[in-house]
Order: sequence, then C-alpha cells, then structure tokens
Amino acid sequence: MSRDLILVTGGAGFIGSNIVADLCEAGRADVAVCDRLEGAETGKWRNLARHDIVDLFPPEGLMEWLGRHEGRVRAIVHMGAISATTEPDADLILSTNFGLSKTLWDWTAARGRTLVYASSAATYGDGTAGFDDADDYASLKALRPLNAYGWSKALFDLYARREADRGHAPAGWAGLKFFNVYGPNEGHKGAMKSVVAQIWPKVAAGEAVSLFQSHRLDYADGGQSRDFVHVRDAAAVAAWLVDRPDVAGIYNLGTGTARSFLDLARATFAAAGRDPQIHFVPTPEVIRDKYQYFTEARMERLRGLGYNASFLTLEEGVNDYVTRFLSTADPHR
Repeated sequence: MSRDLILVTGGAGFIGSNIVADLCEAGRADVAVCDRLEGAETGKWRNLARHDIVDLFPPEGLMEWLGRHEGRVRAIVHMGAISATTEPDADLILSTNFGLSKTLWDWTAARGRTLVYASSAATYGDGTAGFDDADDYASLKALRPLNAYGWSKALFDLYARREADRGHAPAGWAGLKFFNVYGPNEGHKGAMKSVVAQIWPKVAAGEAVSLFQSHRLDYADGGQSRDFVHVRDAAAVAAWLVDRPDVAGIYNLGTGTARSFLDLARATFAAAGRDPQIHFVPTPEVIRDKYQYFTEARMERLRGLGYNASFLTLEEGVNDYVTRFLSTADPHR
C-alpha cells in the first residue's frame, strides 16, 4: 500500500530543509522536495544530504508532479519564495510569492488537502501598529509592509483569508509569520544569512565584529531589537501543523520576546568563549528608511491551538547553533 506524501516547496532552503528533517525523522509519511539546488559550490544540496527524501524536482515541474501524485499527497508545506528583502524585481517577487501560492491554495482547496505556508513578520511594516496576529480581513488589510517582499506576503495572507471566508479553503491551512529565524542550513543565503552566521567567521578568528548604528534617538547603537527564533523551533511548529487538518488561520512564529542585536552578538562571543569586541557602522542608506527597529511576536493564538513546546532562549539557541553547527566541519542539519 502506498504511503502518504508530504511535499515541501523550498525544501532545500533554510527553513524548508529543517522542516524536511523533522518530517523525515517523524516517519509518518514520505517526503518530497520541490526546489533548485543552484551551484554545487553553494552547498545548498548539503541541506538535504542527511534526509531520506523520496523525490526532488525543480519548480517548473511542480504542477506535472502534483498531477502524477495527486492521490498520495496529503499536505503541502509551501516554503518556496523569494525571501530577499532587497530584491529589486517586484514582478518576480509577486509572481513567485503571490502567484504560486494562489495556485497551491486552489489545488489543496479543490482536493481537501492541508496547506501550511510561509508568511512573514515583514507584513507588519515598521511595527507601529503592533504585532498582533489577528487574521480577520480588516486587520490584515490595515498592515503596511515596508518592502515588496513584505507586501507579497501580506497580499497572499489577504487572499487566503478572503477565500476561506468564501468557503474556498484547504481542509486545513495555516500561514506562519516567521520572525527572525536563525540556525543551521542557512549557509547558502549569502547576505541574507542571520547575523549570527554573518559575524561567526570574525568571532571564530578572534576579530571584532560590526553592528549597525542606530539612526533614532530612542534606540542606542545595537539596541535595535528583533524576536530571534531558532530554526529548530520554527520547523517544529510547521511540522506539528501538518498533522492538524482542523487548523485554519494565520499565526505568528517567534519566541514572544524581543532581544537586541547587541544581545545576539554578545551571545555569539559567549558561545565561542570570548569577550565581546563590537563596534558600530552606519546603516546603509539603501535600507535605512525601511529598517525595522523592533519586532516581537504575540504568541497567544498559536499557544491557543495547543502548541505547548517551549522555545529556546536567545542564549540557548545561539550556543546550540555555534557549538553544534557553525564551529564544526559540517554545519548542516
């Protein structure tokens, strides 16, 4: 008898490959991946090398693959996206992050399957309206993202809520507003890697590291804060939702506690057993007027679903990342 299939789009990427790891370890279904591995030198293929996936194919083959495996696919975890907040091609962002997401929504809705997809804390814009993940249409429509990436995610959240309200929805669905995720399998992301990964080579080499200066009087240099969440915790939530087909909504995914970039850098030095050496440089002008100074996820709604696992603290998560991955010969999960 054929086993159920779970498809993870973007499954060779950072968060996607960690979700693949969780699903493969759980062993309750076969796991297939839709993604591009890019050049072998990026090491992106290593994100999947330890996991027993049953198929791997590029995005242009997605609909043909779904047609062939329609009877077996139980759920789609849609992590495939252009996630660079500095990507200049708005048409490309929209077709990838909005158009493909609509297609997968319609496919799962028509067949009564589950869809878990990646939204983003970037939908909250500058944060002045808070970080309450109310997912009624009026609340979602009031959000004002600061860049095209955030807008594309907000646009699909609106589509999902509108279609669900009209009775056209997957059997179970969840959008996850990821906050600042860090952890193993992000090495291929280049400039979009977490700050921990970006400063680690200098920390390991015994050098000083740079953080952005504050350009607001109410924040000290390095005091800009984020809700930093370890990818282990982010992936665990996504995998948990796959097995809850009664869920329907858009939820924050962070720790619920904002910490400063200075805290993050100090935790990285501490994990390496070094005293901090930190100086500050101007925030690049190209991102200065779109820069978020504070993010903090309200987590009551996700907890209200019954997700009771604890999240790693910043110090625990950074120490885990440094000692188990970044400081080793093979930093992949």
